[in-house]
Amino acid sequence: MTDAASDAASDAARDPVRLVDIRDTPLDVTEVLHALGDDGAGGLTLFVGQVRDHDGGKGVTALDYSAHPTALARLEDVCRRVAQEHDVRGVAAVHRVGELRIGDLAVVVATTAAHRGDAFAASRALIDTLKAEVPIWKHQVFDDRTEEWVGTP
Repeated sequence: MTDAASDAASDAARDPVRLVDIRDTPLDVTEVLHALGDDGAGGLTLFVGQVRDHDGGKGVTALDYSAHPTALARLEDVCRRVAQEHDVRGVAAVHRVGELRIGDLAVVVATTAAHRGDAFAASRALIDTLKAEVPIWKHQVFDDRTEEWVGTP
Protein backbone atom coordinates (compact mmCIF):
# COMPACT_ATOMS: atom_id res chain seq x y z
CA MET A 1 0.00 0.00 0.00
CA THR A 2 1.36 3.42 -0.92
CA ASP A 3 1.72 6.19 1.67
CA ALA A 4 -1.18 8.09 0.07
CA ALA A 5 -3.41 5.00 0.15
CA SER A 6 -2.42 4.31 3.76
CA ASP A 7 -3.23 7.91 4.73
CA ALA A 8 -6.61 7.70 2.98
CA ALA A 9 -7.45 4.43 4.75
CA SER A 10 -6.42 5.96 8.09
CA ASP A 11 -8.61 9.03 7.49
CA ALA A 12 -11.60 6.87 6.52
CA ALA A 13 -11.23 4.80 9.68
CA ARG A 14 -10.86 7.84 11.95
CA ASP A 15 -13.98 8.58 13.97
CA PRO A 16 -15.13 12.14 13.26
CA VAL A 17 -16.50 12.50 16.81
CA ARG A 18 -13.29 13.44 18.59
CA LEU A 19 -14.29 14.96 21.93
CA VAL A 20 -17.58 14.83 23.83
CA ASP A 21 -17.81 15.64 27.53
CA ILE A 22 -19.82 17.25 30.29
CA ARG A 23 -17.67 18.38 33.19
CA ASP A 24 -17.62 20.48 36.33
CA THR A 25 -14.18 21.93 35.67
CA PRO A 26 -13.28 24.96 33.52
CA LEU A 27 -13.42 24.44 29.76
CA ASP A 28 -10.37 24.93 27.56
CA VAL A 29 -10.73 26.04 23.94
CA THR A 30 -7.21 24.78 23.21
CA GLU A 31 -8.24 21.23 24.18
CA VAL A 32 -11.04 21.35 21.60
CA LEU A 33 -8.74 22.73 18.92
CA HIS A 34 -6.16 20.00 19.58
CA ALA A 35 -8.83 17.28 19.47
CA LEU A 36 -9.81 18.44 15.98
CA GLY A 37 -6.30 18.76 14.54
CA ASP A 38 -6.43 17.47 10.97
CA ASP A 39 -4.23 18.30 7.98
CA GLY A 40 -7.15 17.57 5.65
CA ALA A 41 -9.41 20.19 7.20
CA GLY A 42 -9.53 23.48 5.35
CA GLY A 43 -12.01 24.99 7.80
CA LEU A 44 -12.55 24.86 11.53
CA THR A 45 -15.55 26.61 13.05
CA LEU A 46 -15.58 27.17 16.80
CA PHE A 47 -18.43 28.42 18.97
CA VAL A 48 -17.83 29.42 22.58
CA GLY A 49 -20.77 30.16 24.85
CA GLN A 50 -19.91 32.14 27.95
CA VAL A 51 -21.88 33.31 30.97
CA ARG A 52 -23.16 36.85 30.46
CA ASP A 53 -24.11 39.35 33.15
CA HIS A 54 -27.70 39.81 31.99
CA ASP A 55 -30.68 37.96 30.57
CA GLY A 56 -34.14 39.17 29.68
CA GLY A 57 -33.37 42.72 30.78
CA LYS A 58 -32.24 41.68 34.26
CA GLY A 59 -28.77 41.49 35.76
CA VAL A 60 -27.52 37.94 36.41
CA THR A 61 -25.69 37.43 39.71
CA ALA A 62 -25.39 33.64 39.85
CA LEU A 63 -25.71 30.74 37.44
CA ASP A 64 -25.67 26.99 37.87
CA TYR A 65 -25.92 24.28 35.21
CA SER A 66 -27.33 20.82 35.97
CA ALA A 67 -27.34 17.79 33.70
CA HIS A 68 -29.63 14.78 33.60
CA PRO A 69 -27.77 11.44 33.95
CA THR A 70 -28.46 10.75 30.25
CA ALA A 71 -27.05 14.10 29.09
CA LEU A 72 -23.62 12.80 28.05
CA ALA A 73 -25.11 9.99 25.95
CA ARG A 74 -27.54 12.46 24.37
CA LEU A 75 -24.69 14.87 23.61
CA GLU A 76 -22.73 12.10 21.93
CA ASP A 77 -25.81 11.17 19.89
CA VAL A 78 -26.16 14.79 18.74
CA CYS A 79 -22.48 14.87 17.74
CA ARG A 80 -22.84 11.63 15.77
CA ARG A 81 -25.94 12.88 13.94
CA VAL A 82 -24.19 16.12 13.01
CA ALA A 83 -21.22 14.10 11.73
CA GLN A 84 -23.56 11.94 9.62
CA GLU A 85 -25.67 14.81 8.29
CA HIS A 86 -22.81 17.17 7.37
CA ASP A 87 -19.65 16.69 5.36
CA VAL A 88 -17.28 17.08 8.33
CA ARG A 89 -13.95 15.61 9.30
CA GLY A 90 -14.25 16.28 13.02
CA VAL A 91 -16.77 17.17 15.72
CA ALA A 92 -16.22 18.21 19.34
CA ALA A 93 -18.58 19.41 22.09
CA VAL A 94 -17.88 20.08 25.75
CA HIS A 95 -20.38 21.54 28.23
CA ARG A 96 -19.82 22.74 31.77
CA VAL A 97 -22.02 22.00 34.79
CA GLY A 98 -21.99 23.37 38.31
CA GLU A 99 -21.66 26.93 39.53
CA LEU A 100 -20.25 29.31 36.94
CA ARG A 101 -19.26 32.96 37.18
CA ILE A 102 -19.81 35.78 34.73
CA GLY A 103 -17.37 35.30 31.86
CA ASP A 104 -16.85 31.56 32.47
CA LEU A 105 -17.09 29.29 29.43
CA ALA A 106 -20.31 27.28 29.51
CA VAL A 107 -20.02 25.38 26.21
CA VAL A 108 -17.45 24.89 23.46
CA VAL A 109 -18.39 23.24 20.17
CA ALA A 110 -16.41 22.96 16.97
CA THR A 111 -16.33 21.15 13.67
CA THR A 112 -13.77 20.73 10.94
CA ALA A 113 -14.42 20.15 7.28
CA ALA A 114 -12.56 20.29 4.01
CA HIS A 115 -14.40 23.55 3.25
CA ARG A 116 -15.54 26.43 5.48
CA GLY A 117 -19.21 26.34 4.44
CA ASP A 118 -19.58 22.78 5.67
CA ALA A 119 -17.82 23.63 8.94
CA PHE A 120 -20.07 26.66 9.53
CA ALA A 121 -23.27 24.71 8.82
CA ALA A 122 -22.24 21.78 10.98
CA SER A 123 -21.23 23.95 13.95
CA ARG A 124 -24.52 25.86 13.77
CA ALA A 125 -26.44 22.58 13.71
CA LEU A 126 -24.33 21.24 16.57
CA ILE A 127 -24.96 24.11 19.00
CA ASP A 128 -28.62 24.51 18.04
CA THR A 129 -29.37 20.79 18.39
CA LEU A 130 -27.38 20.54 21.62
CA LYS A 131 -29.44 23.40 23.13
CA ALA A 132 -32.72 21.84 21.94
CA GLU A 133 -32.13 18.19 22.82
CA VAL A 134 -29.47 17.66 25.49
CA PRO A 135 -30.97 17.75 29.00
CA ILE A 136 -28.76 20.40 30.57
CA TRP A 137 -30.59 23.01 32.61
CA LYS A 138 -29.57 26.50 33.62
CA HIS A 139 -30.61 28.03 36.95
CA GLN A 140 -30.15 31.81 37.00
CA VAL A 141 -30.37 34.17 39.94
CA PHE A 142 -31.01 37.82 39.10
CA ASP A 143 -29.97 41.01 40.84
CA ASP A 144 -33.60 41.54 41.95
CA ARG A 145 -33.35 38.16 43.78
CA THR A 146 -35.76 36.40 41.42
CA GLU A 147 -34.75 33.07 39.89
CA GLU A 148 -35.35 31.28 36.62
CA TRP A 149 -34.78 27.77 35.28
CA VAL A 150 -34.00 27.59 31.57
CA GLY A 151 -34.24 24.47 29.44
CA THR A 152 -36.30 22.38 31.83
CA PRO A 153 -39.13 20.26 30.44
